[in-house]
Amino acid sequence: MASNDTCPVCRTAEIVCGKWTLLVIRDLAEGRSRFCELERSLQGISPRTLSLRLRALEEEGVVERQTFPEVPPRVEYALTEKGRALVPLIEDMRAYGLEWLGGECAKDAGADGEAPSEPVTDHVHVIAAV
Repeated sequence: MASNDTCPVCRTAEIVCGKWTLLVIRDLAEGRSRFCELERSLQGISPRTLSLRLRALEEEGVVERQTFPEVPPRVEYALTEKGRALVPLIEDMRAYGLEWLGGECAKDAGADGEAPSEPVTDHVHVIAAV
């Protein structure tokens, strides 16, 4: 059996298992976002925690930060190719939660709080579990 240093599951977990991390990736899967947009969509996250998560994901090559030379400065965050490769994992987690836990993401619910009539997968393809 592989040690934790070489185990791909352990190494992936080191990147994505921090509190809020998967939700940041989930939100960025929809496209580029500014800090304030992420903060608004991740209700309850502190600005410090969001900043730390974004910085850690940037250091891992999962998120890229683009700064625009404007006044005031505008910064946008987006998933890199490495980050987009994590999206099927999140989609599988969503499918698992719907099937086995009876939950739904607040982002997936309609304005009336009801689940949408079709799954929310416009931006990614769900891969079948083996």
